[in-house]
Amino acid sequence: MYCYAAKELSVLNLNYFLTISSMAAQNNPRHLLIIEDDQGRKQFLLDSSVYSIGRDTRCDIRLFSQFVSRRHATLVQLPKEDGSCYYRIVDGDSKGKPSANGMLINGQKILAHDLKSRDEIIFGPQVRAIYYLLNRETMPSLPTDEFDVTLIGPNMMPDFDE
Repeated sequence: MYCYAAKELSVLNLNYFLTISSMAAQNNPRHLLIIEDDQGRKQFLLDSSVYSIGRDTRCDIRLFSQFVSRRHATLVQLPKEDGSCYYRIVDGDSKGKPSANGMLINGQKILAHDLKSRDEIIFGPQVRAIYYLLNRETMPSLPTDEFDVTLIGPNMMPDFDE
């Protein structure tokens, strides 16, 4: 098992984590990230090994707010000993450059955090995310209302010029 404190993670190059995250098993519960920003609410099913989060048009998960850094945070998928995986959120970009204002996880300013279901991430005023770990047996096959849930993959987001 690979465990690092937040200080160690900020010093280490995330390329190491990118390599081991690709070893995560395919039989995992679903990871859901719900984002609320200036454009409303968006939901992302997480299945990739790495996501960039921020204002930049090249980010995998784009946040719309003047209070968010261009490359505000990085989500990294890491393997567990049992073959499943989890996500770690790290402040800043994949090269170790921190965001201007940091982020709050469950009300605490933290550089890196292993996400648990219902964790709340605050990126700035009016910009937050909630992470959910959904077991496959608890996921309905269809929403009760076909307009109730919209799942968007990061590659489906349009590129808006700023």
